[in-house]
Amino acid sequence: MDPADPVDSLRAALRATVHGWLVRSVTTVVAAQGLDRDAALAAATTMADDAAPRVLAEVDALLLADVDEQRENPLALLRRHLDGPTAVLDALGARAVPRDEMQRSIHPDDHYAIAPATWTDVDESLREPGLVWGAWKAATVLARRRSDGLR
Repeated sequence: MDPADPVDSLRAALRATVHGWLVRSVTTVVAAQGLDRDAALAAATTMADDAAPRVLAEVDALLLADVDEQRENPLALLRRHLDGPTAVLDALGARAVPRDEMQRSIHPDDHYAIAPATWTDVDESLREPGLVWGAWKAATVLARRRSDGLR
């Protein structure tokens, strides 16, 4: 397998899903809380139209960097971009949801519990490209360490 394939596959899958994930981050909470769905969809779509290109540019920069230069993974990068959905939910009058102590400690600003824990929390279609990319990255790093005489 060409080493670029996992990167390209994950980039393509994220391009196809990030906008929808940003919108769903809002509409799922709105539906659960019985808020105005039409207003939420309009506001969430506008937010996602603005935010998705920025998120994807950061994803590209991360995934196209050498694996030894990557200081976070793409899922962690997505978790850093909850400000747009959070602002929309705040403006719509959404209520913070109960979270356990661990969730509050890991994601203190995630008042609506929208931070994705796994690829499928973003979109089911990310499961395979996300896992393949992770395995490819781990194998690449391990192979480099071994070639450097490290374990």
